Amino acid sequence: MKAVNGHEVIGLFEKWSPKRYALEGDPVGLHIGQLNRTVEKVLVTLDVNEAVIDEAIEVGANLVIAHHPPIFRPLKNIATDTPQGRVIEKCIKNDITVYAAHTNLDVAPGGVNDLLAAQLGLKETKVMSPTYSEALYKFVVFSPVTHAEVIRKAMASSGAGAIGEYEGCSFTTSGTGRFTPVDQANPYIGEVGIEEEVDEVKIEAIVPETLRDKVLRSMLKAHPYEEPAYDIFQLDLETNSLGLGRIGELDEQVRLGQFVDRVKKAFNVPVVRFVGNPSKVIKKVAVLGGDGNKYIYDAKRSGADVFVTGDLYYHVAHDAETIGLSIVDPGHNIEKVMIKGVVDYMTAACQEEKFAVSFIQSKVKTEPFQFR
Repeated sequence: MKAVNGHEVIGLFEKWSPKRYALEGDPVGLHIGQLNRTVEKVLVTLDVNEAVIDEAIEVGANLVIAHHPPIFRPLKNIATDTPQGRVIEKCIKNDITVYAAHTNLDVAPGGVNDLLAAQLGLKETKVMSPTYSEALYKFVVFSPVTHAEVIRKAMASSGAGAIGEYEGCSFTTSGTGRFTPVDQANPYIGEVGIEEEVDEVKIEAIVPETLRDKVLRSMLKAHPYEEPAYDIFQLDLETNSLGLGRIGELDEQVRLGQFVDRVKKAFNVPVVRFVGNPSKVIKKVAVLGGDGNKYIYDAKRSGADVFVTGDLYYHVAHDAETIGLSIVDPGHNIEKVMIKGVVDYMTAACQEEKFAVSFIQSKVKTEPFQFR
């Protein structure tokens, strides 16, 4: 197993939940400490408070991955006699780094909202409220016939040609390439000053924006020519449409009252608030972790019979009732499903990379509300 630092651990995490997925202005990323330090244990938590940092010290974790950013608004000072100041001071004194993945982890496939949908047993889930997509490019390169397969495979291994559930998609046509090497050239084929004609293949493949440079580097490395000819065209198409919330269906229809009990059991909460007639038939369900007040109309447009979300405002509940959307509010803390989800994902990913690091689920309860 390989010893690793925080940069390597977070680099692997961000392959799953990159910061570019986050909503604008969301303070994701490094919050406290540094990543240029060896990491052996990582504590995963929903929230960061003093009890969580004490837990990190106790279990020997020097990296904390949290969902909710501990520094959500800019600080004007760090007073260490305040709760937030004590957390920061304790992290620094004990060499504990804190990293936050907030809306990027909500949006990421397999992240918070997919975990919540799985807890509810939803099938055939789709994104409820799109927030992110990537531009697509047509990548075209001209290759001598002798190297066409090598170049095509190099591009595919870097992600070119991924379309839906297919990978390595490309198209080739044959033709004749012409060029004349000049004085300082060092041609792979031909001689200086003499026009050359070569049997060539044009290779075309679709490439998402985030992989464009990687595919280009792979192609240039595999290409035998000193100056390869290639074109990159931006398309009107987009890919990787991701976003907040999920919409899916239950195995069978249930009454809203029965579904409320299902939500309580799924998320292990003692009580929920709900809007709607308990006898209403429920089949299609939307779910969004955290504060979903802004998204009731997205849930309605998606065809949901009921919307599961947290922190519902009184007047928003009235609006939902008016548009015929039932709502079940089990609270914000149900996002704690991310703790096990992140531990499971990162444990498997790091084992595959042979990283000598372990992930620990925080046991600190950060639900601020009590019920009676």
